[in-house]
Parts: sequence; structure tokens; C-alpha cells
Amino acid sequence: MTKASEQIYQLLNGISQLSSKTWSNLIENATTIELNKHDFFVKELEISREIGILTEGIVRSFYVTEDGKEYNKTLFTAPSIIGSYVSFITGQPNQLPQQALTKCKVTKIPLSTIETLSKDNIEIERLRRKIAENFFVIKEKRELEMALLQAEERYAIFQKEFPNVEQEIPQYHIASYLGISPTQLSRIRSNPKT
Repeated sequence: MTKASEQIYQLLNGISQLSSKTWSNLIENATTIELNKHDFFVKELEISREIGILTEGIVRSFYVTEDGKEYNKTLFTAPSIIGSYVSFITGQPNQLPQQALTKCKVTKIPLSTIETLSKDNIEIERLRRKIAENFFVIKEKRELEMALLQAEERYAIFQKEFPNVEQEIPQYHIASYLGISPTQLSRIRSNPKT
């Protein structure tokens, strides 16, 4: 097993236990791609037909307002599951593009493979359910943080959840993720609470 395969196995098996047969069936249809900085894994208004497992790099999910401002909704660091889960479930065009902020490696599994395997395999069905549940929990946690916590508190959580990311991506992406301006972020960073 390659390092990336081992990483993917550990990630998925940590979400829901997979037998070696299920793992083989899943991974035999996977392909690995590299994304350069600024490349998209999923574009806006594209129907998502693959799930990705990020094994190297950082990807952002973001939206663009009518006046052209971009806001980072989610940051993904390796290892993470990426792709438009809403688009998978609904078959509707994706509303949140996912773009590489650094050079990335992503292992893709076609949704058609997952659908086919789900019909006869309770392990895949359980994995899908648990992934959806995890996305829901993360989404609600993030929404509560944005609504209830001060910028300094959100920044402290960011530092714990994303160690070393500050050295990898521009400050304005972090500020956007935190819902503050780059100037506010600079102020918070220069005046850490003791």
C-alpha cells in the first residue's frame, strides 16, 4: 500500500470500519490527480460526479457575492474528504467552488462507483451516512462559531484546528475564513491574549 493509499484507508476506516474486500472494491476505481495552486477540484455550477480524498495540500470552499467579493466557507487540509456533497445528494449544480490554495494531491472516486457498491454493501452505505453526519456536525459547529464567538476566539480555534496553515496560505484567505478583514487579523495576531 502506498503512503497515500494508507492515508486514505486510515481516514475512511476511522469514519466507518471497512473490510479488506470493501476497501479493494472502493480503491480499485480510484485515480490520483495533482492540482496546482488556483486549480479547481469542483467549479461553481458544475454537477459533482466524484468524491475526492485530499492527501496533500490545502483546498478552500468559497462563495462569491453579487459584487464579486469572495468569502472562504471551509478550509480542507490533508487528509480530508472533498467534493460537493450537496451536489452528490441532490444532483444539482454546485454552489461552492473548491480551489487549491497550494499544490495538492487528490484521489478521486466516481460517484457511480460509490452508488454501485452501496447497493450490495452495507459498509459503503454506512460510510456514506457517517460522512454526511460528519459534514452536518462540522457545518453546525462552524455556523455557531461564526454567530456566537468573537474574532479572537475564532482565530484561537483556527490555530488549533489548522496548525501550520498560516505558513502555507496568504493572510487574506485566513481572514476571509474567519469572517474578518486582513487588518483585523493583523491586529489579533500582533496582540495575542496571554
